[in-house]
Amino acid sequence: MLEARGIPSHPDKVWSEVEGDIENIDRVIRITRIRVKYHLKIPGGKREEAERAVAIHEPRCPAATSVRGAIAIECSAEIEEE
Repeated sequence: MLEARGIPSHPDKVWSEVEGDIENIDRVIRITRIRVKYHLKIPGGKREEAERAVAIHEPRCPAATSVRGAIAIECSAEIEEE
């Protein structure tokens, strides 16, 4: 999604931090929430495109769609223009 908008997605330009909550629900251990924080270093003038890519990523992500309804997913991004 980033590359299609002219934003490089090399590992030194895009990375993420992921945290999750694990709870005991009715004596069954479950992952109940996942928080993903993207870190993006983008070319100047590409902020709008980067924000759009982040906004539409989760609904199209194979992993997210596989667990939708069972695990809450929160996505955010720290965007730095170079």
